[in-house]
Amino acid sequence: MAKPDPCKPEAGTLRPVIDRGRCEGKRECVKVCPYDVFEVRRIDAADFATLGILGKLKSIAHRRQTAYAPRAEACHACGLCVTACPEKAIRLERVPG
Repeated sequence: MAKPDPCKPEAGTLRPVIDRGRCEGKRECVKVCPYDVFEVRRIDAADFATLGILGKLKSIAHRRQTAYAPRAEACHACGLCVTACPEKAIRLERVPG
């Protein structure tokens, strides 16, 4: 049995959290993620409604595109997405449990 890499947590230990008020949907996270965690698509109406006025204006200016992490459980916390995001809209957060 292969020994786990001590520098990287197991998949599902940390998850990416996206600040939709900052995300401009530029797809850098999609490009760099080796685990296919991210997708960029039109912001959900409920998420758009939670944005402040500046966040809404920014979202509209960027065609209401934002990143989502539908496969967050596959995240190995390599941090490539955090580093690649030009808006610094992604952080890694410990999964409760």
